[in-house]
Amino acid sequence: MTKLLVLAMLGLKPMTGYEIKVMLEMNDAERWGGVLIGSIYNALKKLEREGYIEVASIESTGHRQKVIYQITEKGKAYEQDLIIEALEKSSVVYPTTLYSGVAFACKLQDEKAVCALEKQKKILEGEEKAIAAGYQAKLNAMQGEIPTLTQLAFDNMLEIVKVQLKFVNQAIQIIRKDENNSLN
Repeated sequence: MTKLLVLAMLGLKPMTGYEIKVMLEMNDAERWGGVLIGSIYNALKKLEREGYIEVASIESTGHRQKVIYQITEKGKAYEQDLIIEALEKSSVVYPTTLYSGVAFACKLQDEKAVCALEKQKKILEGEEKAIAAGYQAKLNAMQGEIPTLTQLAFDNMLEIVKVQLKFVNQAIQIIRKDENNSLN
């Protein structure tokens, strides 16, 4: 995924690795793209070695040099292949760790299980806030005009978190109901 994002950024305009890093951070690519921002520089080196990008220019500022990369024709074709691959690949990911914990929560005291689920709930609420903040940053960066497919991606991310929150809340309710039934 890192290669696709780097090529897509360079498809917009020639950039330095730092500029790509800043743009991906601003767009919260670690969250929605599953990209570790630090991996950008390795991807740049590999893409250059493979002929997908090339050095457009080197600028000197003081004692530092800025390498500006641009995408090659070969890179544009590879970018298309990566986009198709990303669209075709299944992206269904189950929260297996959470499911395992819920499946065996009955082995815990109810209060411990509820406490752990409440922590999960806070994490999910934080994720919901982070998505909203990322959306707002994107909206500001795009001057209020987010492409329809980008909007769809944000909406889907938010919906996934809401479904997870619903699941966690239902698990808490079931545990509390079972706890109340065992007290009667």
